[in-house]
Amino acid sequence: MADPNSPARITTRTLQKRRDSGGKITMLTAYDFPTAKLLDEAGIDVLLVGDSLAMVVGGHETTLPVTMDQMLYHAEMVGRAANRSLVVVDLPFPDGQLGIEHSIRCGARVLKETRCHAVKLEGGAEQASRIAALVTAGIPVMAHVGLRPQNVFVDGGYRVQRDEAALVADAVAAEQSGAFAVLIECVPESVAQAIDDAVTVPTIGIGAGRVTTGQVLVTHDLIGLTSGYTPKFVRTFASVGETIRSAAESFQKAVDDGSFPGADETFQ
Repeated sequence: MADPNSPARITTRTLQKRRDSGGKITMLTAYDFPTAKLLDEAGIDVLLVGDSLAMVVGGHETTLPVTMDQMLYHAEMVGRAANRSLVVVDLPFPDGQLGIEHSIRCGARVLKETRCHAVKLEGGAEQASRIAALVTAGIPVMAHVGLRPQNVFVDGGYRVQRDEAALVADAVAAEQSGAFAVLIECVPESVAQAIDDAVTVPTIGIGAGRVTTGQVLVTHDLIGLTSGYTPKFVRTFASVGETIRSAAESFQKAVDDGSFPGADETFQ
C-alpha cells in the first residue's frame, strides 16, 4: 500500500490546490478491486464507492436498499486497490439521516475498516451540524447538493433541481461546516455556476454542465455496461457491455462446436 503522505497520493489538499490553480478533477465510481485498480492506474483523482451500487451492481430501482455493511464490503476492496486516488464512500440511507452519533460511528468504520479516506453525505444546510460533527471527529466529508437520490420519493422522482437560492445556500452551509468539496447533481449550468461562485472548495459536477472544478460519472455508464436508462448527462466512452455479450456468445459457440477447449488448453 502506498504511503498516505506520499506526494503521489491524492488528498483533500491536492483537490483544493487544483481548484485554486484553475485545474480540473476527475472522479469515477468503483465497487470492486479490479475496477478500482484500473481506474487508479489510469490516473483518476477520486474514486467514489457510491450507494449507486444498489442500482448498477445490485439491480435495484433506487439507491435506498444498500446497507452500511454492504458499502463497507465494497469499500474495503476499493481501498486496497487504490494506491494514488482519494477514495470517498457514500453514507447510505438512512445512516446519513439518523442521529449524528450514529453517522460518526459509520464514518469512523469507513476510515478504520476500508483504507478509504472520506465519506459523502447527501444534503446541505439541513446537514450542517452533521457535517461539522463528522469533520470535528476527523472524518473528511464531501457534501452532495442538487438532485439527491436518497430523496427520490420525497421529490417524486429524479428531477433537475432549479432552486438556485436554496442550492447555493446548501453549498455555502456545507463549506462553512467543513466539507472539503461539494458534489452538484442535475442542475442547470447557470445554477452550478452560481454555486461554484459562492464557495471556495472544489465543486464536482454530474449533470451540472461545464463550470465545476471536476466531473464525476458512474463507471458503468462511462463504459457502456448498463442494463437500462442512460441519463442525458452521460457520455459513453466504450461499449464494454457489447464486448462481454460477444465474448459470451463466442464461448457458447466454441463449446457447442467442440473447438473449446482445444489442444493448447488441455493438460497432457
